[in-house]
Amino acid sequence: MEEASKNRAPDKPSADISKKDREILRKLATQVAELAADPLQAQKAALWKAHNDLKTQEPVVFIDPENGWHEILPESALACEGQTARGWEFELRKRIHHGTVFKDDFVIDGVFNVPHVYTDTGWGVKLVRKGGENGGAYHIEKAIEDYERDFEKVHYPHILVDYEASDRLLALAQATFGGLLSVRRHTQWWWSLGLTWSYIDLRGLEDFLCDFLLEGEWVHRMMELLCRGALDMLDKLERDGLLCSNSGNQYVGSGGFGFTDALPCAGGPVRAMDMWGFVESQETVSASPELYGEFIFPYHQRIAERFGLNCYGCCEPFEPRWQYVRQLPRLRRISCSPWSDRAAAAALLENRYISSIKLNPSPLSRPRMNEEEVRAHLRAALEANRGCIPELIMKDNHTLGGNPSNATRWVEIAREEIARL
Repeated sequence: MEEASKNRAPDKPSADISKKDREILRKLATQVAELAADPLQAQKAALWKAHNDLKTQEPVVFIDPENGWHEILPESALACEGQTARGWEFELRKRIHHGTVFKDDFVIDGVFNVPHVYTDTGWGVKLVRKGGENGGAYHIEKAIEDYERDFEKVHYPHILVDYEASDRLLALAQATFGGLLSVRRHTQWWWSLGLTWSYIDLRGLEDFLCDFLLEGEWVHRMMELLCRGALDMLDKLERDGLLCSNSGNQYVGSGGFGFTDALPCAGGPVRAMDMWGFVESQETVSASPELYGEFIFPYHQRIAERFGLNCYGCCEPFEPRWQYVRQLPRLRRISCSPWSDRAAAAALLENRYISSIKLNPSPLSRPRMNEEEVRAHLRAALEANRGCIPELIMKDNHTLGGNPSNATRWVEIAREEIARL
């Protein structure tokens, strides 16, 4: 399951970058620029574009160790001292690691993205989570205890951009990386627009699931509110010229990158129709396909209507609810989670959709990875997806078992199994 922090507004930047930190960052930026200039990066970008446009069956390989990055690049490995500088250093070192150690199909470009500085007002009620330290389990204290009493407290979220702070952050990045990397403003305002995560934040997981059977009318009222809130956010971001294209070297859906020639571009401010959209509902994995079809799908469909191409799914197997998912407009990328039936999923997708294959991260969590287990998972996935448009994605790594080489070796084995085919 994706980390909730992906929806968090960026922290306020520090006022400046020290001379020492600037020298460290420019040295790292030089390495990134050298990697970006390698013709291999253009070849990988072309592969992603052909892959996303359904023009090749050659698999692409991408690993994002997520929490495992902190074992690869622990705090002690960072040389900068300032908060903003350390964040930028971490991102640059990750790129360098992809290019020099992982050697997956992550594309290293010469662009440095700087997000807007903003706050999100949320849904108007206080969200309380107990636990969750260090990425662990947490319990949600319900903000909506009683629908009749509490529902009226909820309102649409509002994004409040601090334009002065945003300009300062952009100027700081330009002063730091000027002449080495192309600095641009680029903000990812959301990860998923699947809505059910927000529902659970307000209601709690247990009551959310029980509501399907006990409070059907209120489920529709909640989903209508959440859907209208998401559409209202899209309208305002579009109207204010704040949307950013994700049809290039941007992570889209729950795995993969956005390179494509299939999205329209009006030439002016970016519209949602120029972008990849993404909906999922991994929290309803235990609900029947019929419950998904009645209570969730109609709202997913309305969200997806706004986008030029769409991704569906994360950890939930899509096959049981395919009769609904297949109706999403302009559907292109479908998550095939570790819990999917590989053969059944491939038979449904064929070469008409991208099969975003999520491999089991568990073997990488052990100090000594079982390579035969990893190889068996990869081989079975590739064999099942002959004739499909597969991408091999490793993610959701809460730990690498204290052995960062597990991630590198996974990529090597993936390459070996692709070559075997």
